[in-house]
Amino acid sequence: MRLTRTSDTVSRPEKPGLGLNRRQFLKTAGLSAGGIAAASMLGTAMMRKAQAEFIPHDTPVEVKKTVCSHCAVGCGIYAHVQNGVWTDQEPAFDHPFNSGGHCAKGAAVREVGHGDRRLKYPMKKEGGKWKRISWEQAINEVGAKALEIREQSGPDSVFFMGSAKFSNEQAYLYRKFAALWGTNNVDHSARICHSTTVAGVANTWGYGAQTNSINDMRNAKSMIFVGSNPCEAHPVAMQHILIGKERGAKIIVVDPRFTHTAAKSDEYVHIRPGTDIPFIYGLLWHIFENGWEDKQFIEERVYGLELIRDEVKKFPPEVVENVAGVTKEQMFRVAKLLADYRPGTIVWCMGGTQHHMGNSNTRAYCILQLALGNMGVSGGGTNIFRGHDNVQGATDFGLLFDNLPGYYGLTTGAWQHWSAVWDLDYEWVKNRFDQGTYLGQVPMNSTGIPCSRWQDGVLEPKDKIAQRDNIRMAFFWGQSVNTETRGPTVRKALDTMDMVVVVDPFPTMAGVLPERSDGVYLLPAATQFETYGSVSATNRSLQWRSKVIEPLFECKPDHEIMYLLAKHWGIEGEMFKHIQVNGTEPLIEDITREFNRGMWTIGYTGQSPERLKLHQENWGTFSADSLEAAGGPCAGETYGLPWPCWGTPEMKHPGTQILYRNDREVRNGGGTFRARFGVEHNGTNILAVDSWSKGSAIEDGYPEFTDAMLKQLGWWDQLTPAEQVAAEGKNWKTDLSGGIQRVAIANGCSPFGNAKARCTVWTFPDNIPIHREPLYTPRRDLVPIYPTYQDRYVARLPTLYESIQKQDFAKDFPLVLTSGRIVEYEGGGEETRSNPWLAQLQQEMYIEMNPKDAQDRGISNGDKVKVHSPEGAIIEVAAMVTPRVIPGETFMPFHFAGVFESKSLAKDYPAGTEPYVIGESANTAMTYGYDVVTQMQETKATLCQISRA
Repeated sequence: MRLTRTSDTVSRPEKPGLGLNRRQFLKTAGLSAGGIAAASMLGTAMMRKAQAEFIPHDTPVEVKKTVCSHCAVGCGIYAHVQNGVWTDQEPAFDHPFNSGGHCAKGAAVREVGHGDRRLKYPMKKEGGKWKRISWEQAINEVGAKALEIREQSGPDSVFFMGSAKFSNEQAYLYRKFAALWGTNNVDHSARICHSTTVAGVANTWGYGAQTNSINDMRNAKSMIFVGSNPCEAHPVAMQHILIGKERGAKIIVVDPRFTHTAAKSDEYVHIRPGTDIPFIYGLLWHIFENGWEDKQFIEERVYGLELIRDEVKKFPPEVVENVAGVTKEQMFRVAKLLADYRPGTIVWCMGGTQHHMGNSNTRAYCILQLALGNMGVSGGGTNIFRGHDNVQGATDFGLLFDNLPGYYGLTTGAWQHWSAVWDLDYEWVKNRFDQGTYLGQVPMNSTGIPCSRWQDGVLEPKDKIAQRDNIRMAFFWGQSVNTETRGPTVRKALDTMDMVVVVDPFPTMAGVLPERSDGVYLLPAATQFETYGSVSATNRSLQWRSKVIEPLFECKPDHEIMYLLAKHWGIEGEMFKHIQVNGTEPLIEDITREFNRGMWTIGYTGQSPERLKLHQENWGTFSADSLEAAGGPCAGETYGLPWPCWGTPEMKHPGTQILYRNDREVRNGGGTFRARFGVEHNGTNILAVDSWSKGSAIEDGYPEFTDAMLKQLGWWDQLTPAEQVAAEGKNWKTDLSGGIQRVAIANGCSPFGNAKARCTVWTFPDNIPIHREPLYTPRRDLVPIYPTYQDRYVARLPTLYESIQKQDFAKDFPLVLTSGRIVEYEGGGEETRSNPWLAQLQQEMYIEMNPKDAQDRGISNGDKVKVHSPEGAIIEVAAMVTPRVIPGETFMPFHFAGVFESKSLAKDYPAGTEPYVIGESANTAMTYGYDVVTQMQETKATLCQISRA
């Protein structure tokens, strides 16, 4: 029986319910001092607050619909509010994503709305002590310092770290904020989780996002997880995965560790960290050898596979076993399983992306699916699980150092497009940027400095950076710094800058790690439960969140803080030209409508606030199997209108659940591979051959639509007169009327064309995926065969490759080190380790090591050990002795902070804000290494040594 809520009110209970309240739970939970700030956990401040918030049980209850703020599965929540206080929550049983499911983190989100460890008011560090200040003083001092640095060093000397926790509207506004300040030095956590996915996948078939949906995995016949552990990272996704298994799907898990997900698999494959490409090529060797590839699909829809065949020949079974550590028998078994059980889907996460050749890994995964013909079909695709609740949306809205909203890039044409959307003079926007040229780069049109390497933007010699001056000030807005590798370098950079500004509900390591006595500001931001707007789930669906409670304490929503700073800088008139501002808070719906006017490339134009709210009001009408509504006010639409949702809202496009499926009309969510890379390469056609979407008026491949193409086809007169004026000289991406898209779709065509997916990317350093050994590799014998790149400039910065790899670190640091998630915490952990319900579950930072390695070092389970990094950092953690990892390999979770190289930082937090659980950050010990295309950090394959503490 499916449960569907029919009312937004709750009847008064006859008597108080049974069970434990929060204080009783904590009292009986027996929190020990190990790893916990135990002395203050149940101090009088919390008790007084609990008494002050006492709400009689029979107080009327309001029910607010919201979405979990942790991973990107997008679970629905019913929040119960009494007298403005969030008193209870229920998982939404009628929500198509979670169907009443919750993980530990989702079940504990109510605590965010109580905020015992939150920042409560603006603060600054003065004379080594934290001092409370007013919002007016904070904005004036922070704003004035930014203007002073701009005058002295140019706009690029201020770095804008953004957040995957922003709503879509806030993410869009923050990118606009940085643009009107005059810099591309803006980025967020996608840089260090899925930037290599976006680059690799988009350059294979056009879009760099998940092609299907978690729900669609119910329809898969096989699933292969590479560097993905959804049991812990995306627990509610396991609902759909296990339904697929119950229906007969085979599950393969490929991972250096035997994970919780591996325990659910039909086949577990251990690979040596950093050998994804040899593994994938090893599978393709068996597929090609046995003729298991989908020859018709390849002929019609794939370009360049012959180059892959040549490379695959270099990875016969004996080579794969030597390099990746997988036997010929197991490789054959897995390849045959994938061939026999189609359609199949592949899932990858940071285990595959966080490598210095991560873009090649993600392209290899795509090529495997192309060879098997698993694209554009239900049960197939590349199901790329995103880690934060809106990391997909923040990426889509251009919180990136190399893009504007909608992946328009940084070309003059891209800036002209967005200037037109903003109704601003392009020359005015251009003049906001530094007008110089640095190492051959023009700041407005060149990639900025990535969030993985802002510290190098601070510390590198000025003449080696492709901008006027070093970074002198940074906003750490909803993202902390313990997520970046090379912890000692990060601390040095924090101490070097003129000013550090943290905008967050919590102080974070950016505020606590610096040893400086002045120049650190903490601005308390509201959480997403204290505002409203849209958020994009991992499957590209947009969901509307309602405000649950008013901002706590003196916290302000992110978009209001942006307005206050913009006003101080004198750019609020341009920034909010067509956005209503109520007092000092911009209207969210106006921001949604503004990005609807500009995001034509990826179809963020059809999801108006009204359509999204209607979906929120009708969760229960959408099928958990198909995500489609069979009836009701949203009949025929896919839940959340996943992009591309083509054209204007008035076109009522239903959204696209499965990308590139050509068995449906484009108007009903069908499509083709995008013609993003031209019509031919080296004289060879790269458009689709004998393949098109259902109902297409063009029954062959075709390029992307322009005004000239409409005229050539005789379709120009299908535009209205007003559309003809707007479309003249434009294409499907820049026509603000949407007319070109409307006419293309009316004739059954994809606005972006109909091309082949490509296996070769001629604009990348490696045209096809090439295996390269990790910079810190234990296999010195393989370096001459699979060397890394030459040192080079990437993203304004000198970047090291061969000069590191040529050094033999393995003799002194013989253990391979990798990192990952655990179910209790998320991201850098500041919020989740400050949640008492979650703090009870995992109280100590640890490293997993095999019993053999432990015995060789005289280490027992639970002992304190020192983890030594090749770059000199030494951290102290507990040893978890377990066969989950094989001899020679180790693992650490990356959610901890608050201890730095054995020294507790608890006293460095403002009073009352230190998390309940603190510990060493894994990234303090992680080493140098960055993807050659995106600057993704290499955290999944480095070295260490372990000794008793």
